[in-house]
Amino acid sequence: MSAVSDRLPTFPWDKLEPYKKTAAAHPDGIVDLSVGTPVDPVPELIQKALIDAADSPGYPTVWGTPALRDAITGWVERRLGAREVTHRHVLPIVGSKELVAWLPTQLGLGPGDKVAYPRLAYPTYEVGARLARAEYEVYDDPTQLDPRGLKLLWLNSPSNPTGKVLSKQELTRIVAWAREHGILLFSDECYLELGWEADPVSVLHPDVNGGSYEGIVAVHSLSKRSNLAGYRAAFLAGDPAVLGPLLEIRKHGGMMTSAPTQAAVVAALGDDEHVRVQRDRYAARRTALREALESHGFRIEHSEASLYLWATRDESCWTTVAHLADLGILVAPGDFYGEAGARHVRVAFTATDERVRAAVRRLSSRP
Repeated sequence: MSAVSDRLPTFPWDKLEPYKKTAAAHPDGIVDLSVGTPVDPVPELIQKALIDAADSPGYPTVWGTPALRDAITGWVERRLGAREVTHRHVLPIVGSKELVAWLPTQLGLGPGDKVAYPRLAYPTYEVGARLARAEYEVYDDPTQLDPRGLKLLWLNSPSNPTGKVLSKQELTRIVAWAREHGILLFSDECYLELGWEADPVSVLHPDVNGGSYEGIVAVHSLSKRSNLAGYRAAFLAGDPAVLGPLLEIRKHGGMMTSAPTQAAVVAALGDDEHVRVQRDRYAARRTALREALESHGFRIEHSEASLYLWATRDESCWTTVAHLADLGILVAPGDFYGEAGARHVRVAFTATDERVRAAVRRLSSRP
């Protein structure tokens, strides 16, 4: 029997190590814009909630406390425009990457079943299919896929890596097509609160789903909007007929969010001000980096939402990575996200203000 690791591709970030060393050798230090990891402080009210719940000697529940479920249902209705959301419509998860990687397995998919995801996409969609030994394919327009054998359709709006946002009309059309063919649709909406030139819409909005959650589930994370990547805090919302069995499977597997983290999520979802403050930080960094990249000869495509600029100089992405590494700036090569990204790089604006200013200076110094 081959090892599970044999099913997986080479971990893409390992390929970036030589360029990271080059960038780190810059006299003023590296500006790491390759990974979209938060660098700003966790808001105090969230830290306080975590600390107050630190004395939690008992096991937490996989479904979460009633207070957590109330917080999720309230946020989904208030922020996403969803209607009639009950506790049966929500499920906490241990960060969204865990869910993406193991969802096909937990759904019971395997050989002969197909998983589809965007042509340019987060690599873990493919990893999830590989772990389950399912087939996988990419799409430009999911409604052009052959629906035979297609069991799981991933949407990702706003997109990682491109920042592209699907319109309400596009989402409505795709949801209707998936339902027509009995295909389960999971919508990765982790960047929904970070729209810049577009207002992202959830598949949970009644204008998209017609007031029914049948066959659809949305994935949301607090990593980006609340600087909680280190807490591993996320949740699902949607069809109870899907979430109910997932809850039972996850109970058997012990996939539970820690009790202090659950308390922190309640505080985070109940406060919109810290989200506004963080958005303002990111907006300023985005503007500064975009202007600097464009003046350096880059063209920015899509990027109307999320924490990234999808940039190109119409050359191999690795040539661009090497050029920026010589300036002490590390970015992600576009082919990490699929062959269609071979001439782009993904530039995160999650660095500190000081590091962003350093990148801007370096980009302004030479073409």
